[in-house]
Amino acid sequence: MPSDSTIYKPQDVLKKEARGTGNADLGEVKEVSDEYVITEKGVIDKDRFYIPKSSIIHIDGQFVWFGITEDEAKQYKRD
Repeated sequence: MPSDSTIYKPQDVLKKEARGTGNADLGEVKEVSDEYVITEKGVIDKDRFYIPKSSIIHIDGQFVWFGITEDEAKQYKRD
C-alpha cells in the first residue's frame, strides 16, 4: 500500500503547517521540489528547512506531518 508521501500533489501541501513527531513546529510549507518539502519558520529571523519528501508520514486538511523530531530537523536547516 502506498504511503501518503507517494500519493500527494504539491498543491496539497503548499501553505500548510509542517509538524514533526511530538507536535514539533517545522514552519509552513513554502515550496515543493523533486526531493524536498521546503518549509519556513519565523517572522523576522526565518529558518528554512529542506526536508526530504520521504519523511512525510501523513497529510490532513491543516498539517503536513513528518516523521522527524525538532532536533532531527536541524540537520535539514539551510540559510
